[in-house]
Amino acid sequence: MCYITDMSKSDTLPSEGPYRVYTAASVGPAIRHYRVQAGLTQAQLADSMGISVPYLSRLENGQETEQLRRIVGILKRLGVRMTLQKADW
Repeated sequence: MCYITDMSKSDTLPSEGPYRVYTAASVGPAIRHYRVQAGLTQAQLADSMGISVPYLSRLENGQETEQLRRIVGILKRLGVRMTLQKADW
């Protein structure tokens, strides 16, 4: 589940979710946390998503992609941010 909240509220990033996304690079720690919590290796998750392990590794290590930079840029321009937390569905 992904919540978008008002950027005027400043909360610190917790050691465990929910993860507030301030930059494209901040998506990586959330991906890694939830992958490990699900008991999946990078290879398993990458295979199930049809992406390469090196690409997933770059995401988890906070290396930004153009797509993520654009999405976060749009949200910043709108004055909102994303908060990621484990889905209840």
